[in-house]
Amino acid sequence: MLTAGVDLAAESKGTALAVLDWSGPLVTAHVGTAVPDAEIAAAAARVARLGIDCAFGWPDDFVSFLTRHAAGDRLDTGTDEGMAWRRRLSYRATDRVTRELTGRWPLSVATDRLGLTAMHCAVLLEAIGDALGAPVDRSGAGTAVEVYPAAALRGWGLDTRGYKNDAGVRDGLLARLLGCAPWLDLTPANRRLMTDSDDAFDAVVAALAARAHALGLTHPVPAECRDQARREGWIALPVGRLEDLAPR
Repeated sequence: MLTAGVDLAAESKGTALAVLDWSGPLVTAHVGTAVPDAEIAAAAARVARLGIDCAFGWPDDFVSFLTRHAAGDRLDTGTDEGMAWRRRLSYRATDRVTRELTGRWPLSVATDRLGLTAMHCAVLLEAIGDALGAPVDRSGAGTAVEVYPAAALRGWGLDTRGYKNDAGVRDGLLARLLGCAPWLDLTPANRRLMTDSDDAFDAVVAALAARAHALGLTHPVPAECRDQARREGWIALPVGRLEDLAPR
């Protein structure tokens, strides 16, 4: 089995890709940065699962709000007022479930710093769909799946405080990760890259989360959310231990 992970940025120069090979007792990795969309789409065609760290869509209520506003129609605030109404527009169904499971809100794709990256993701998903010969199912019921590396790490019991901004913290976190996953065979060059670049680090974690999804070791999409997830996307949060991902 091959799995891949993408830490997506607004442009290719900030995007990282990791491909993990699970075919032997040791899992080998190919990790690269400044990766173009064409390389990611090509990887999607040869892996069992591709985890992408970016929202796959926007909240239904936000899309409806923009559509009505653009058409000059009256806005539907329902029975909500003020911040409650704005929060309903800001977060997807998966964001709410993620908060219930982890105690933390993901960044809002509608109102936070993810907008440009999500635009890039929408184009990338089309390229992946072209490579696979069918549109991407944003709920994760196919090759491509939305992942959240920091939440995955915390779910596996690893402290993520400060790892995004401090190479020393990343080095310590990588050591703890490898302590739980001694079968992950990283070259010295890959270890240096993951320590130096939080993009590369998150790409490897995204590929691990993709493995969890391929093994059925992620929280399922609730039945009542499946249609919405196909439009908005759905974060695949791992369950169990990192050790459970070991080659079989």
